[in-house]
Amino acid sequence: MSLETSTSKEAQPRHHREPPDSTPSGGLSVTSTKDEEDSPVGVEKEAETHDYVPAQASDADIEKRAVQDLPPSAPPPEKDPNLVEFDGPEDPGNPLNWPVRKRIAITLSMGMMTFVVTFVCQATLPASSSIFATALAPVSEEFDIGETVATLGVALFLLGFVLGPICFGPASEVFGRRVPLFSGYIVFAIFQIPVAVARNVETIMLGRFIGGFAASAPLAVVGGALADIWGPLERAYAICVFAANAFSGPVAGPIIGGFVTESYLGWRWTQWLTLIMAALFGGIGLFVIEETSAARILQIRAKKLRYETKNWALHAKADENRVTARTILTVYLVRPFVMLGREPILACITAYMSFLYGVLYLLFEAYPIEFHEIRGWSLGVSALPFCAFLVGIAGGTALMAYST
Repeated sequence: MSLETSTSKEAQPRHHREPPDSTPSGGLSVTSTKDEEDSPVGVEKEAETHDYVPAQASDADIEKRAVQDLPPSAPPPEKDPNLVEFDGPEDPGNPLNWPVRKRIAITLSMGMMTFVVTFVCQATLPASSSIFATALAPVSEEFDIGETVATLGVALFLLGFVLGPICFGPASEVFGRRVPLFSGYIVFAIFQIPVAVARNVETIMLGRFIGGFAASAPLAVVGGALADIWGPLERAYAICVFAANAFSGPVAGPIIGGFVTESYLGWRWTQWLTLIMAALFGGIGLFVIEETSAARILQIRAKKLRYETKNWALHAKADENRVTARTILTVYLVRPFVMLGREPILACITAYMSFLYGVLYLLFEAYPIEFHEIRGWSLGVSALPFCAFLVGIAGGTALMAYST
């Protein structure tokens, strides 16, 4: 090796030399000229003169090599240009983005509709166990029936109340919230008339069952509607309003119904009073409550755009799912019972709510006996102890709202 060659090689940096030929070996980089490769002495001298330095790769090189080692993946699916969706998270058409005043008005209106359907459970003679003692005498005398037959009104109304959500709940997922809510509510209001003008006990029983079935619509639909328009935090306050009305109705029914029954108006006016209240709050709801289901809103928007643009391929996500009788049976009707069996927390909440309603209706049965039959209080006054429930409901609602 000449002196010039040696001096030239030493002048170059150890890690940045650009020799004519370089060969990796065992993760180490050894650089030499062609003459040195052929000369064992040159290799030995190179090893003595220079240290072996591991080849170091940057993070970018490692990531690039890792990406190259991955198998080729399928390209992301293209977005359907004919799919109608909300225009981003701030779309004013999204129920979650509606003005707060509008959502509060909808919540209060739905709460009052719930109050009416639960109020009639206890305010009307044949459908009530708590006010049963207040109106049993005149009705039993008019229709010549015994106490056992008269209590069928309680059982039939509550039976309809139990069966109704099985239909109205799935319907609210398929057809939106507004149609099932008002269809059931209107039928409930209409069937107060046959009971009010009934000339036989069969008409009363049939009217009570159909009325109870239809009256379950608000209880089955309102919860989902509130979830449509409120976020997780605000939803707690909305549920407080809904629960307060759902429990206040059965408590207020005996108080008002007792005074109406013992007055010159008679027990039939409990039905007319219910009809008036249903018409009042239902009429307000028709103007205030809009469709809250996001899926249904997009379906309506897609239908409108199809007619405006003449592009018949425009559709919403819900339009892609064909709803058949089998789907309704296996998904919407059976799934709640499957969830009840598989979700322990749901089963516990259901058992707890059933216990609360059982205690509530037990007291509805016991109070008239204690205060009217034993103590001899008048029909209206004997129902006043139910005011304690209203105080408890108000306190519980305030506590829930405060803790939230």
